[in-house]
Amino acid sequence: MSYKNLADCITDLEKHGHLVRVKEEVDPYLEMAALHMRVFENKGPALLFERVKGCDFTAVSNLFGDPERSRFLFRNTWEDMRKLIRLKYNPTELFKHPGLAFRARMSFPKKTSVNPVLYKETSIDRLPQIQCWKEDGGAFITLPQVYTEDVDSPGVKASNLGMYRIQLSGNEYVPGKEAGLHYQIHRGIGVHQSKANALGKPLRVSIFIGGPPAHTLAAVMPLPEGMSELNFAGAIGGRRFRYSYQDGYCISSDADFVITGEVVPEMTKPEGPFGDHLGYYSLKHEFPVMRVHKVWHRKNAIWPFTVVGRPPQEDTAFGKLIHELTGDILSLEIPGLREVHAVDAAGVHPLLLAIGSERYTPYLKERRPQEILTIANHILGSGQMSLAKFLFIAAGEDDRKLSAHDIPSFFRHMLERVDWSKDLHFHTNTTIDTLDYSGTGLNSGSKVVIAAAGEKKRELGTVVPEMNLPEGFSSPQPALPGILVIQSPPYSRAEQASIQINNLKSTINNLASFPLIILADDSSFVTQTLNNFLWTTFTKSNPSHDIHGVNELMENKHWGCRGPLIIDARSKPHHAPALLKDPEVEKKVDALGAKGGSLHGII
Repeated sequence: MSYKNLADCITDLEKHGHLVRVKEEVDPYLEMAALHMRVFENKGPALLFERVKGCDFTAVSNLFGDPERSRFLFRNTWEDMRKLIRLKYNPTELFKHPGLAFRARMSFPKKTSVNPVLYKETSIDRLPQIQCWKEDGGAFITLPQVYTEDVDSPGVKASNLGMYRIQLSGNEYVPGKEAGLHYQIHRGIGVHQSKANALGKPLRVSIFIGGPPAHTLAAVMPLPEGMSELNFAGAIGGRRFRYSYQDGYCISSDADFVITGEVVPEMTKPEGPFGDHLGYYSLKHEFPVMRVHKVWHRKNAIWPFTVVGRPPQEDTAFGKLIHELTGDILSLEIPGLREVHAVDAAGVHPLLLAIGSERYTPYLKERRPQEILTIANHILGSGQMSLAKFLFIAAGEDDRKLSAHDIPSFFRHMLERVDWSKDLHFHTNTTIDTLDYSGTGLNSGSKVVIAAAGEKKRELGTVVPEMNLPEGFSSPQPALPGILVIQSPPYSRAEQASIQINNLKSTINNLASFPLIILADDSSFVTQTLNNFLWTTFTKSNPSHDIHGVNELMENKHWGCRGPLIIDARSKPHHAPALLKDPEVEKKVDALGAKGGSLHGII
């Protein structure tokens, strides 16, 4: 379906039963977000909020909350787009698919003389002031398409369209005249800002909100090098990306709202806190400030939003959509890589599971990780995967049926084969996700590659053995075969933690069937679900600081252990607070789900 704008999309979704209208007045402070989350949790439809308290505009959410609905949005272009992405690596194939030529033509942006978004000017304070979590620093735009151009090569050809959160209010921002712009260090906008800073020039920024769903998807899509987000939006949307210029700023002709402004060199202000995708608040930090120039909107404009929080959330569905589109594209970029899975339940960036080939020196009698270590380095040097903390990589030859998306089976495979004395490879004092507070500072932490190849070495335990745990440790429970979670005393400081763990080591020295031990604040919570185990273990630990082992060794600067590996996944004093729902707001959500409410039968 080729949508001209967001209203077209909403009409289509409603006609086919994919959208429900919320007719009651709903508060943008916490309530709209809580409704969205409840509907998402119940695998419900997209929501059109007809009456946003204190605002003249309607709002829509959960457009991408279900993979089936996402495929429905792009039903006429889906398969062609999958083929086009692969043709990036073999463009001569285009001539074998004449139908794709039309799709390729749709990828070229089109400059327009008339722009419906310039219908009317408004101001920041008149936009929906949606705040999702109680401790958020203010209202945020959660589905922005942030557009910038290369100062050395102005125009749409060298532009970048990305999704970086925008803080509309709060903190030290001048109301209505400034907005916070938060982006991670590896993003395309950072390259543009660095160039502008070097020339002492402000960077012009256009923030598009709304428009066809293809534009939103383009802003989050990890595209192959050389493929423009605007080209992608046109191709998958079946409609060329339309734009014009106003006051020197690029204006999307199909968006619902456009905010324009400048980022001044070296001007920053505190941005945040913000409830983020790891399930915690990202705290207040200095980030660039955008001086607002103007705010425009089309007639009957609609404000799209989503909610970010502990996964799974709507961005989980985005991830699945991207994976379906790109498929095995990484295996074309990284020789020997069969599969990689960024685990959403662990916050995406903290944990990667991968399968590679192990073909080096096939004459060796004992197979060991070699080629998969080369592949691991390539993975950690690729785009957003460079933010990972834990990378588990297996040799595909050991089990041809192994899948990185079957998480329990993958961990079983790894733990049956891993040798902790040889198979741990650390990267210390390096970058991690800006939003991850398990490290030593903003963007600072460590990584570990756990690579296993060869024959099965052990049988994994599923029943907790008799244990005489030290004081403060209790309730050992299995999370998965070979993984034991032990409830531990509260973490106060590193020195005390080291003493506690040393006291524990002697009691778990003989746990050969449980090669991985997790220390947690609440072992029952961690073992209750697979998602709880993944979230707690990998968001609350920094490899270089929180990995310990029984019978540790250090040989030629290589650290390992001969007994079980221990990951300390307790809450630490420097960690960010977890996101908690507000009980009073949840009662309001319950009311809308009661008989007579717009969401009766949905939540």
